[in-house]
Amino acid sequence: MPSTATLLTFAALSFGLWITPGPNMLYLISRSLAQGTRAGMISLVGCQVGSAVYALLGAAGITAVLLAVPAAYSALALGGALYLGWLAWQTLKPGGRSVFEPRALPAAPDRALFTMGVGTALLNPKVALFYVAVLPPFIDPSLGHLFLQGAILGMLQVLVCTIGDAFLVFGAGGVQKFLATRPGWMAAQRWVLGLALAALAVRLALDARRVA
Repeated sequence: MPSTATLLTFAALSFGLWITPGPNMLYLISRSLAQGTRAGMISLVGCQVGSAVYALLGAAGITAVLLAVPAAYSALALGGALYLGWLAWQTLKPGGRSVFEPRALPAAPDRALFTMGVGTALLNPKVALFYVAVLPPFIDPSLGHLFLQGAILGMLQVLVCTIGDAFLVFGAGGVQKFLATRPGWMAAQRWVLGLALAALAVRLALDARRVA
């Protein structure tokens, strides 16, 4: 069982994962605004099921395999850098839109909402990179039960992100009203967010190069 300090530190990093803009956040806000809170919550469950798959794969040793093959890690890190760079460009280009700005989505049945949520999470490089880069240092071989340690930490990440995503779903309408009445704030936020995404992309690309 990981120590309390380990759990608290990992929870803080999981919060950092959640607050970083990505496909899950955008999809849940857009879906909640387009189809209501219930649809947003069904989508949320799908997203977290997808995240749980990553958590269990990491606990089972997929992470260790990737770290043992530098080329695999570098390819994944570089892919994440390209994705973040694309988000930065979409945000900063003339006429660009913030990743927080919701998109119009057509209504979908419950099963499709859940399936799209799972797919969004499984295709989210941010989650994959988190388990490749962050999880392994928190596994302590001296405590034994490596799979159990990884599973506990992974489920902690899922719990933190579930709580955060629930706030997003229930507060989506309020976020939309806040932004609609403050166009200047949206413009400033777009530039700050775009530059932050660009900086993260550069950092991740440098890490990929260093490992290679």
